[in-house]
Amino acid sequence: MANMKSLAKDTAIYGLSSIIGRFLNYLLVPLYTYKISAASGGYGVVTNLYAYTALLLVILTYGMETTFFRFANKEGEDPRKVYSTILRMVGTTSLLFVALVLAFIRPISAAMGYPDHPSYIWTMAIIVALDAFQAILFSYLRYRKQALKFAALKLLFIGMNIGLNLLYFVLLPNLYASHPEWVSALYDPSVGVGYVFYINLFCTAFVTIFFLKELQGIRYGFDRELCRRMLSYSWPILVLGIAGILNQTADKILFPKIYPGADGHTQLGIYGAASKIAMIMAMITQAFRYAYEPFVFAGAKEKDNKETYAKGMKYFVIFTLLAFLCVMGYIGILKYIISPDYWEGLRVVPIVMAAEIMMGIYFNLSFWYKLTDKTIWGAVFSGIGCAVLIGVNLLFVPKYGYMACAWGGFAGYGTAMLLSYFVGQKHYPIDYPLKELGVYFLLTVLLFAGIMLSNSRLGTVPALAVNTALIAVFAAYIIRKDLPLSALAPVRKYIKK
Repeated sequence: MANMKSLAKDTAIYGLSSIIGRFLNYLLVPLYTYKISAASGGYGVVTNLYAYTALLLVILTYGMETTFFRFANKEGEDPRKVYSTILRMVGTTSLLFVALVLAFIRPISAAMGYPDHPSYIWTMAIIVALDAFQAILFSYLRYRKQALKFAALKLLFIGMNIGLNLLYFVLLPNLYASHPEWVSALYDPSVGVGYVFYINLFCTAFVTIFFLKELQGIRYGFDRELCRRMLSYSWPILVLGIAGILNQTADKILFPKIYPGADGHTQLGIYGAASKIAMIMAMITQAFRYAYEPFVFAGAKEKDNKETYAKGMKYFVIFTLLAFLCVMGYIGILKYIISPDYWEGLRVVPIVMAAEIMMGIYFNLSFWYKLTDKTIWGAVFSGIGCAVLIGVNLLFVPKYGYMACAWGGFAGYGTAMLLSYFVGQKHYPIDYPLKELGVYFLLTVLLFAGIMLSNSRLGTVPALAVNTALIAVFAAYIIRKDLPLSALAPVRKYIKK
């Protein structure tokens, strides 16, 4: 229980920064969707290019975040040398990537479908290179348990990003409309969605300044033999990561190329905007991952670790299911995050959220092959899941549009999750409480059906009241069965009566 309390504390700090940060970042979703009409396809461009960025970030970090935690906690290794070697590796490859993009910017822009906007491409290339380098710096903060600095820098980036977006999408356009001579040196309306990328670049570069202390770790040198061993460990994680991120982004990358209509970016923008509402599940998974990954590797030698992993899985599933019900129960309010132009895409929200839950479960299951240094299994599982997702998209997007994207993600994550569980139980068996989790899943399905019926048959206010009562049923069951907090003992006693 002491371990679980430590995990909960770190998750709370990382989660607070992640949830607050994502919540503040949500301000950009209504900003973009209300300022960029669905018909223009501008938000589709943003969705498409950020999908490329996410994929490239995985490639440029090539598994070195997980590798850092593994080797820094490995007996006989010098954590400082591990950190310095990885920092130099990722820094060098990131610089090489930017140089290649700048050298071939015209053909790359044309191949991606943006021959008239090469500036979008080189801007995003620099952003993703900086992000890859910062990923190692942020991993070092997690290793050092400097959660507060981690959270502060994440929030600094988001605060600056929101402020500059408000400036360039609200204040300056209004001033330009009435007095263009006042702001013409700062604002050009023809740039349009390009400001999204330029602002991101500025904020990312600015945050790097605050890593001066961590950058001093580069002086511990470069160990070639250590580099070779870490690459041997990390390359399956890279394959795993590419397959995993393709599960999240392949639909957004492929959609404009395989959708038969002329409004591909418009439809992609609708899907991308609606999916943002479902991203609360990604926030929870991310917060849990930030705390859980170093926690698992640091405690790998403890005798009760398997029991701890089982408990971690249990509580992760319980609270993600609660989050799922909360989002669907209050979708009547949450839909105002996006402009009414995009509301037709709300039908993807429960599907995308369910897919995110399965992705989180898959992440929890992944430690058996990371701890046994059999990371090749992760590459196999994620690769198969990715193939399923891409297959669903290629087969069904031309007929069913973005709904096929949502179901493709569901099928892909579900496949990877099931494969990891069944193979993992043979190589590294963990006694997960499947019966208890099955009850939670069944209860979630029943309450979700009630919420959907309420949303379709009742007005907004009555539906919110009914949905709140249904969510309360789930919360009461958690408190009665599984919430091990002594402070809630009187409440639990009352519920049992």
